[in-house]
Amino acid sequence: MPTLQQWLSEYGESHQNVTNKTIHWICVPAIFFSIIGFLYSIKLPFEITGHRVNVALIAFVLIIFYYFLLSKSLWIGMLLFGTICLLVCHLIELHFFVPLWAFSLLIFIAAWIGQFYGHKIEGKKPSFFKDIQFLLIGPAWLMSFIYRRLGISL
Repeated sequence: MPTLQQWLSEYGESHQNVTNKTIHWICVPAIFFSIIGFLYSIKLPFEITGHRVNVALIAFVLIIFYYFLLSKSLWIGMLLFGTICLLVCHLIELHFFVPLWAFSLLIFIAAWIGQFYGHKIEGKKPSFFKDIQFLLIGPAWLMSFIYRRLGISL
C-alpha cells in the first residue's frame, strides 16, 4: 500500500491550478458529506442504545480505519470532520423540510459539477479515474493542508 505522502503527492499533481484548488475546498467536503447523507438515510433493522443504526455509521468506522492505516495523526482530523457530518445528517433528518437523501442528492450533483468544472480548468482528469481510492484521498489531501497550517505532522 502506498504511503500517505505518496498518495497526497500523486493527488496533488492534478490539483495545481488555484481555481481548481479553491473549487476542491468547497466540493470535496460537500461530496464527502453527501455520501455520508446517502448512507445515513439507509437504516438497518436494529438499534444500539436506543438509536437506529444506519449504513453511514458502519461505513464511517471502515473509512476511519483506512485513514488510521495511512496516518497515525491524520485520522483524528478525519474522525472529527466525519463526526460533524454525521451530526449534521442527524439534525437535517430531524428538523429539515427536505428528506436527507434528497438534500444529499442536490449537494452531490452540484459538487460533482463543480469538481468536473475545476478539472476542466486544470486540464487534467480527476485522480479517481486512475484509482478509486483517490475518492478517499481527496478529503485527506485537504486535511493535510489544515494540519500543516496548524503545525501538526502527518
